[in-house]
Amino acid sequence: MEFISLFFILAMGIHWLNLQGQRKRTALLAEQLRPFQIEKNMAQLTGAYMRALGESDLARQQQIMQLQEQAEQQMAHEFQNLAREFAKLPAPTSRGFKVALPYIDQLSPKFTFDMRRMLEVHAQGIERAVHNLQGLSTKERSFRMMGEMFLMQHSCHWFCRSKTIASARMVTQHQTRYEQALDAVSPETRQAYMAVVQG
Repeated sequence: MEFISLFFILAMGIHWLNLQGQRKRTALLAEQLRPFQIEKNMAQLTGAYMRALGESDLARQQQIMQLQEQAEQQMAHEFQNLAREFAKLPAPTSRGFKVALPYIDQLSPKFTFDMRRMLEVHAQGIERAVHNLQGLSTKERSFRMMGEMFLMQHSCHWFCRSKTIASARMVTQHQTRYEQALDAVSPETRQAYMAVVQG
């Protein structure tokens, strides 16, 4: 019985410390996001891409996409600025946890990832998708943009909470699994992303 009580107290202590760390990281990211309209543009673009993908008329599909050009440009520009501002933060506060254990970052940096690098990866991925340098079709480009945005949002949720919660939110919000988003991004984004996550 004493062991069970001790284990319960230890588990509660770890959970409480995790919550404190999550609150700090969430507040930090929210503060960095406040000057931008990234979430608003992401919601608008996701809805527009879904409408375009549902259109059988190619002319109508193109029309929907053309109306999104300003929001896409703003999204890419603002995310570049977010990554640039976040890069100014010190290393300890900008690290996300691969394993949801308090102070794991002090044990070994291998159990963490650098959110500054992660945001830079996503900024470049979104920029590439917006400019469509590969000349993707409307449908392919829509999937690519959604993949880049969903994976970026997943990284933000992972930084704030955990990978498990981030993946569950992606399924709930976008009916998209983590692996699907990873497959949808450009090869360049995927390679750079994996280097950050596995580094």
